[in-house]
Amino acid sequence: MAAKATGHVGTEAMEVSVEVANGDDDAARLDDDGRPRRRGTMWTASAHIITAVIGAGVLSLAWAMAQLGWAAGTAMMLLFAGISYYTSTLLAECYRCGEPGTGKRNYTYTEAVRAILGGAKFKLCGVIQYANLVGIAVGYTIAASISMLAIKRADCFHDRGHRNPCRSSSNPYMILFGAVEIVFSQIPDFDQIWWLSIVAAAMSFTYATIGLALGIAQTVANGGFKGSLTGVNVGDGITPMQKVWRSLQAFGNISFAYSYAYILIEIQDTIKAPPPSEVTVMKKATMVSVATTTVFYMLCGCMGYAAFGDDAPDNLLTGFGFYEPFWLLDVANAAIVVHLVGAYQVFCQPLFAFVEKRAAARWPDSRFMTRELRLGPFVLGVFRLTWRTAFVCLTTVVAMMLPFFGDVVGLLGAVSFWPLSVYFPVEMYKAQRRVRRWSTRWLCLQTLSAVCLLVSIAGAVGSTAGVINAVNLHRPFSG
Repeated sequence: MAAKATGHVGTEAMEVSVEVANGDDDAARLDDDGRPRRRGTMWTASAHIITAVIGAGVLSLAWAMAQLGWAAGTAMMLLFAGISYYTSTLLAECYRCGEPGTGKRNYTYTEAVRAILGGAKFKLCGVIQYANLVGIAVGYTIAASISMLAIKRADCFHDRGHRNPCRSSSNPYMILFGAVEIVFSQIPDFDQIWWLSIVAAAMSFTYATIGLALGIAQTVANGGFKGSLTGVNVGDGITPMQKVWRSLQAFGNISFAYSYAYILIEIQDTIKAPPPSEVTVMKKATMVSVATTTVFYMLCGCMGYAAFGDDAPDNLLTGFGFYEPFWLLDVANAAIVVHLVGAYQVFCQPLFAFVEKRAAARWPDSRFMTRELRLGPFVLGVFRLTWRTAFVCLTTVVAMMLPFFGDVVGLLGAVSFWPLSVYFPVEMYKAQRRVRRWSTRWLCLQTLSAVCLLVSIAGAVGSTAGVINAVNLHRPFSG
């Protein structure tokens, strides 16, 4: 009896120890907020940032340089790089409320604004951020279709000669891009698209390098650098007012090329828990990413301008300053398309998550929200499938109505630059770190915000003029 009793007690103790061990295993798989443990590193965060930053905007930098010239164009690119890096480091401090590494997490940009600044600014930020993400989805659909069309035109020019117009509609390519995005949009959340970001980042380096190489080759063929210190000259079909509008639009294009602050918190939320703190890792990722993109931007923008001077196209690889080697242009434009597939998801996943979270909270017991659809090995949420498909279809239709790339890029960058990349990061940092009013730091931050506001207004005015002019020249769905 004693032996039997002892054995029974030993079995119970073993069961308890197994339960405790299982509990420890479960805890080990969770972060401090009870969510599945994050696995992101500085390198995956850098891949997300590079995917977001080295996008279609790099292709318009040669045109922006042409409007501003060597002096102002170079200075503006370095200025926006510095501002983007600095305000991103301020925003990284706002991922947690309280002490870095221990405070409450803010999972999204808008959650950080609500927790630190309050309700009114939270609503304003949400409207601006998500409207901008919709605009980016439209802009990237346009850019991808232009690159796909450029592949067809490059082959046509090679076969039939450069004098042949080789005209074709971009609408079928927009529909094709939209169909691909419907598939990728079913990836549940941001943390699961790390592999897509790495592929997209590699593609961005591919086409930026090809653009740089072609620019260098063209410059050598020209026998020297084209362009001037002040850019496009008044006269030769350019009025003083057009010079002003174009210069202001160039500000918008450059600011768009560096914009990614509105998804920074979402990227930071993929980084694994400390040590080191998420802030430290995010700041390193920001430094690596901004430095890398600035080098590429300076090389691509400057060499594109050196190759074509004042005649630089608004899209370096699709404006057909280059015709040969046609196969290399095909590779570059294919890389752009693959990159934009990933970049579309990087920017849209925060919007998808916001809508789905609000819908789940509003209708928690709805079968439409909770029901799942099995398609072979895939399990798809019915609401996710329906709403994300509808969103991609909407952005595709809008892109078909507004098929002009450069003007849309400039307007997006100008409108979103100040509020999302400067104002909210500065205001949150001041509140988070309790920066004393009228102190030296407070005055410097206020001055930075005010100067960037003026730049953003100027860019918005110039880009609006460009969009109005483009609307007058294009018919909706004309391709």
